[in-house]
Amino acid sequence: MTVAIEPELWRVNGVELAVTAAGEGPLVVLAHGFPDLALTWRLQIPVLVEAGFRVLAPDMRGYGGSSRPRERSAYALRTVGLDLIGLLEHEGADAAHFVGHDWGAACVWQLGLDHPAAVRSLAGFSVPYTAPAPAPPTRILRARWGEQFYQIRFQEAGPAEALLMRDVERALAAIFSDRYDLLDTGTPVCPPGWLPPEMFGRIAAQFRRTGFAGGLNYYRNIDDNWRHTKAAPERVFRQPSLFVTGSEDPVTTFMRSEPGARAFEDLRTVVVEGAGHWVHQQAPDTVNEALLAHLRRAR
Repeated sequence: MTVAIEPELWRVNGVELAVTAAGEGPLVVLAHGFPDLALTWRLQIPVLVEAGFRVLAPDMRGYGGSSRPRERSAYALRTVGLDLIGLLEHEGADAAHFVGHDWGAACVWQLGLDHPAAVRSLAGFSVPYTAPAPAPPTRILRARWGEQFYQIRFQEAGPAEALLMRDVERALAAIFSDRYDLLDTGTPVCPPGWLPPEMFGRIAAQFRRTGFAGGLNYYRNIDDNWRHTKAAPERVFRQPSLFVTGSEDPVTTFMRSEPGARAFEDLRTVVVEGAGHWVHQQAPDTVNEALLAHLRRAR
C-alpha cells in the first residue's frame, strides 16, 4: 500500500507546519528528528493507515516546508511540544498517540510528562528519555567526549551551518551513515543502502533550500531543556510507552535508557539487532510490528 499525499500548511502555535495527513481513526502523530523530514515516516504511514489510524506527520518547525523561526529559544522542547498539541487542536481531537525519532523522540517523551491528558501513548525511537543529570548536558558532554563531539560543535551558530552547507549531499550521507566524524574530512562517503536515491535526493534538495539552522537550534537548547526539566516536579507518565533502539546505534554510547525509565510506568523496550540510529528505516517490518502491537494495547 502506498500513500502519496501532498502536505498541507497548518497554522498551529504561532507557526506554519507542513503536515502530511492520511487515514481515518484514532490519531497518531509522527515527529521526526535531525536532519530529517516527514519523509522519514514513508515506511510507517501506509502501515498505520491500513491498520485503521489517522496519521499526522509534520515537517517539524525549522525543517522542510514548515516555519523556520530565527530565535534559538523557539526550538526548546516545551515550545516544539506545543506545536504537536496544536495539531490535535487543528483536528478537533483531545488526545493522540505520539511517536518520535531522534529529536522527535526527545520531544514526545517530554510532551507525555508535560501534557499527559493529551497523550494516549508514547513511542520513542533511537533516543531515550533522559532524567535530568546533576550538571548541564553540555558540561557533561565536553568532559566525556571533548570539543570535537558533534553536539558540542553544533552549539555555536555559524560554523556548524557552514560545515554542513559546504557539501549538503556529503554531509547528509555521513550523518545518515552514523559517521559524524567524517563531516569535515575528505573521506568519500555515500548514502547508506537503506535510503533510496530518490528519497535522498528529495531530502538533500530541501536542505539546500532551507539550510540547517533550524535543526541545529534543537541542539542549542539542550541546557535550557535540562533546566526546565530539572525545575519541574518529578512526574510519572502512566499510559503505555515504547522505546525502540538499534543494537548498533551510536547514541547508546552516550545516552542510556535505564536512568529515565522510572518516569514511565508502563514502558517496554525493543532492541533491533543489527540496526543503527535510523532503526525505523533500516528494519521497518520489525519496527512496524512492534509499533502496531504497542498501539493496539494502548487503545
